[in-house]
Amino acid sequence: MAENGGADMAQTSETVGPDRAGRSPRVMLYSHDTFGLGHLRRARALAGAITCANPEASALILTGSPVAGRFTFPGRVDHIRLPGVTKRSDGSYVSQTLGMDIDATTALRSGLIQSAIQQYDPDLLIVDKEPTGFRGELIPALDQLLDSGRTKLVLGLRDVLDAPDVLAAEWERKGAIEAVETFYDEIWVYGLKSVYDPTAGLDLSDAARMRMHWTGYLRRVAEEPGTAPDKPYVLITPGGGGDGQSMVNLVLAAYERDPTLRPDAKLVYGPFLSGEKRGDFERRVAALGGRVSAIGFESEIETLFANASGVICMGGYNTFCEVLSFDKPAVIVPRTVPRLEQYIRASRAEDLGLVRMLDEERDGMTPEAMIRAIRGVVKQPPPSSAAISHGLLDGLTYVTGRVTKLIDPRASCAAE
Repeated sequence: MAENGGADMAQTSETVGPDRAGRSPRVMLYSHDTFGLGHLRRARALAGAITCANPEASALILTGSPVAGRFTFPGRVDHIRLPGVTKRSDGSYVSQTLGMDIDATTALRSGLIQSAIQQYDPDLLIVDKEPTGFRGELIPALDQLLDSGRTKLVLGLRDVLDAPDVLAAEWERKGAIEAVETFYDEIWVYGLKSVYDPTAGLDLSDAARMRMHWTGYLRRVAEEPGTAPDKPYVLITPGGGGDGQSMVNLVLAAYERDPTLRPDAKLVYGPFLSGEKRGDFERRVAALGGRVSAIGFESEIETLFANASGVICMGGYNTFCEVLSFDKPAVIVPRTVPRLEQYIRASRAEDLGLVRMLDEERDGMTPEAMIRAIRGVVKQPPPSSAAISHGLLDGLTYVTGRVTKLIDPRASCAAE
């Protein structure tokens, strides 16, 4: 199978009713968003590219993210906020605000999803990462869509999901393999097989694998170039911040330990790093005399990437796309729990010469190790997109081609 190929398995729909004749294309994106920003930011990037490529199309994002309202959305893109859930340290889930048990909350979310699909009547539904949705909440809607035959269904996967054996057990427990085989017209992997195959440990049929498309990574751009910085800075970002306390603590300890450490740092905590710990970090930042500046949240963080001399970051998918898109030298500090996703991505990227990784076993998670990382990041070569085979950052272009092909099978597709 070609890297950016995959057989065209989309079926020509003969069940489109007259009510769809002549109307503008409609795309719905589902992202369960129980933690962090990754799913919502990926859905937002995809929706923006789809509506930009087709000025008549609209896109509607279903998201559980509690901070969805803090983002701006492109023209003809809107979102519906599903009731939020929070994952406890023991792996169980609770409702964020409603005072309902998790079964009742899931049932409510499932009903809202079904209602939104019935009313919006999408030509295409793109499901992010979870084939059955959060706790199976998508299955009733998928059953209805399969019966109607009116909507094409796509499963979108990031480049790395988890360690293969862990993922295989998780998907078996959730019935995800059966869902992929039953419901989805195509599977899009937002990466390249030559970098990593997130499905390597999954018992997918040959037919399902023939429906896979390797799109390339999703390029990011700075909508506003911003003003050039007065002096160089290293961008420090733990993504959404919910699990970024250790990295932020290490960065601040490095600047506290070494008064001569340069460049200065711009720290973006992320919206989920808050409360007492955030207050403690704020006091430490203030004591550093301007060598570190900090903000809680930046919806257009691409501008900060564009103007940075280097990046110290965690290893989430969207942050990795930004490092590649802006060709920024970067040191990734990956988390290893609850998933090995970030560690796998960072170690593979380091093997390919794209980034450096701060490895706890090899380098140690000490202020001295972080001092070396900050001093060194501005001297290391950037991860030039030319270093990898053709298509590294072609994901959004490839996706818009597939959307056109799925919505109108008669149309020519640049991705073919």
